[in-house]
Amino acid sequence: MDTAAFDYELPPDRIAQTPMGRRDQARLLLDAGAGAEPSEAVVADLPHTLHPGDVVVVNDTKVIPARIHLQRTTGGKAEVLLLSPTAVPGTWEALVRPSRSLPPGAVLRAPGGNIDVFEVADDLGEGRRLVRLIGSPLSASAGDAGWVDTLNLVPGVDPVLGVAEALGEMPLPPYITARLDDPNRYQTVYARAAGSAAAPTAGLHLTQEVLTGLQARGIPVLTVELRVGLGTFRPITTEHIDDHQMHHEQYVVTPEVMAACETADRVVAIGTTTLRALEAAAATGELSGRTDLFIRHPYSFAVVDVLLTNFHLPKSSLLVLIDAFVGPRWRDLYVWALAHDYRFLSFGDAMLLDRTGSGWQQ
Repeated sequence: MDTAAFDYELPPDRIAQTPMGRRDQARLLLDAGAGAEPSEAVVADLPHTLHPGDVVVVNDTKVIPARIHLQRTTGGKAEVLLLSPTAVPGTWEALVRPSRSLPPGAVLRAPGGNIDVFEVADDLGEGRRLVRLIGSPLSASAGDAGWVDTLNLVPGVDPVLGVAEALGEMPLPPYITARLDDPNRYQTVYARAAGSAAAPTAGLHLTQEVLTGLQARGIPVLTVELRVGLGTFRPITTEHIDDHQMHHEQYVVTPEVMAACETADRVVAIGTTTLRALEAAAATGELSGRTDLFIRHPYSFAVVDVLLTNFHLPKSSLLVLIDAFVGPRWRDLYVWALAHDYRFLSFGDAMLLDRTGSGWQQ
């Protein structure tokens, strides 16, 4: 299928620049199935929209302050966006800018130019590079080993995460240009496992009150982990969908969660990353690992029945996933949402999709 089939016109004023004042007051479009007009709710209504017997699954990954502004030895600016650790301690895969001006061996310094932070290593293509922490006792580089001691690193925790906490900022998507006054608003209320370069944005709408309300209705809330990286946010640039290459992301699904999903009336995934973690585990039989699962039509879903998700960018792999989940009616839902002033993308509103198209009759 051509990538152009997943294009649509997204007016700039429909892109939410700031989060809602209260997370669970985001609007929630309820898909009523093919040919039926959707209904409306807010995320706070979720406990009474779902049914006892459902199981809700969230992605409890935690976003790290992965965007680090640095300085080249020439004095020019540079930026490192941390993506994922490698098997070599102190070395991460990252997006580096300006990549073409940074040959292997180039050193990036903290702002001010007096502390060497990273050595840029191998070119992995598409702007991705390996970066090696300088000064870490785990690093092969020499450098000034003393400066790392000033970061108050936690024993057993990757020192690169300590550098990110000390020097980095929240990696907001490029389409968000407004200042985020509270970095915790780009974090879910249940975030636990640090390691993502972007938020699992559907989960940003949930509050502790919503989670408590679900459990009070007999709807358990379970957790998986998928560390959000390029596999989620890299745009599709190929002419044909099948030519798009997904990047690997790390996931963990516990045996208890998978067993609960197998016996649930319906599995409700909060976000596409949760869905991909569950479906990757089912497809491979491996409950943890790295997945490059690219879900597109036709795809036989093994676990997830219901999906709460935000509205996604045109021609993105996330929109392709939505098409696989509910078919071409995604376009009608998007047209309806645009006509009714829904807010789009990371800080925008959400919709609740039923793969069977049965709607939300109580």
